[in-house]
Amino acid sequence: MDQSIRLGVMPPLAAEPWAGIDLRELLDMARAIEDLGFDSLWANDSLVRPRIEALTFLSAAAAVTERITLGTAALQPALRRPVQTAQVLASIDRLSGGRLTVAVGAGFPGLSEVEYAASEVPWQRRFARLDDTIALWRQLWNCKETSSFHGSVLHLEDIPAGITPFTESGPPVWLAADTSSARARAGRLYDGWLPYPPTPQVYRSGLADVQAAAQSAGRAADAVTPALFVTVLVTDDADGGRAALDHFANNTYGFGIDVVEQIQTYAAGTTDAVAAQLASFIDAGARHLVCRIGVLGPDGFTEQLRQLQVVHALLR
Repeated sequence: MDQSIRLGVMPPLAAEPWAGIDLRELLDMARAIEDLGFDSLWANDSLVRPRIEALTFLSAAAAVTERITLGTAALQPALRRPVQTAQVLASIDRLSGGRLTVAVGAGFPGLSEVEYAASEVPWQRRFARLDDTIALWRQLWNCKETSSFHGSVLHLEDIPAGITPFTESGPPVWLAADTSSARARAGRLYDGWLPYPPTPQVYRSGLADVQAAAQSAGRAADAVTPALFVTVLVTDDADGGRAALDHFANNTYGFGIDVVEQIQTYAAGTTDAVAAQLASFIDAGARHLVCRIGVLGPDGFTEQLRQLQVVHALLR
């Protein structure tokens, strides 16, 4: 398998399963992910269910890791003040020595409206707001004096200069979305594309759209990192982990696996079966796999991590 393939892990950050457990064990998990040879560590973001806040976790993880990429999968910028968030991200990037990658999204219909309302942000024009926010971040990351910003949605005057990131270009920003318009925007504006399509065929066609949009915008076809968000569960259960994934999906989304798998990528079964499923997406063009392990809390995570290490070796 191509040595350029990178594989990362998302630990379980939902708060309820950690009740009564020392949360510093999450930092042990972060260190284990690096020590076992994985390439990246990811945190998800939501107000729908209580969870360890993504940027707080990554900041702490930066202190106990040295090599791996630290990423969000995916951050919802609309839930935060954009200027302050630019400073938080630049700070994490500096503290980690330039290891931050920021995948962003605009939320999911039917789930995220309540998050927007709680953040006092209108749901309407959320995609334009997202693109404006990223443009604002990039401006501030390269600005050493007071500036103004006038986008489609965001209009700000006299923005104080703040801390700049580790590198002049700032952390890569990926788009976590997969519609025809999202593919076009990923190709034009973003450094990476992080979808979770249900089949390799859908991924392949989507990536072709992203690359075509990049070239139409005067960018190289490989300017956008082709990534994949996938939920992984290694198991010898006779049902291939179907019941366990159904439990995970219901607790995560309020919908069973029969519904969720129509729009999301899942890879479950033995190490060989999971490796084969991931390889099919690699063959379709994916180069950075963000693996959310399909357990809800710390129980079983370490064993899943070791099984995923075997899968990682099979993909090399």
